[in-house]
Amino acid sequence: QVQLVESGGGLVQPGGSLRLSCAASGFIFSSYVMRWYRQAPGKERELVAHIADAGGTTNYADSVKGRFTISRDNAKNTVYLQMNSLRPEDTAVYYCGAQRWPYAYWGQGTQVTVSS
Repeated sequence: QVQLVESGGGLVQPGGSLRLSCAASGFIFSSYVMRWYRQAPGKERELVAHIADAGGTTNYADSVKGRFTISRDNAKNTVYLQMNSLRPEDTAVYYCGAQRWPYAYWGQGTQVTVSS
């Protein structure tokens, strides 16, 4: 069955870094666009970063541009989110998503907390 399993979240001080991973299985990973989303308490889920199936095209939310980097390893069926210069407002549950119309899959999320 389809699985997306995020890891790498945790507690970090402002200015610190974390690297999230999302391991995929049960579908042809290299054919899917991969995205990272986040949802903070009391807020709607927002798109953080996007990477095309071949990995050549990336896009970011304005709030994370220059600080976050999305990448993928199609040989390992894994997508990453490198997060640098973290801020308290980055605190959220981070989810990875796989999309290829008409299919969409989601992981269970990993908590990222930025606090001193």
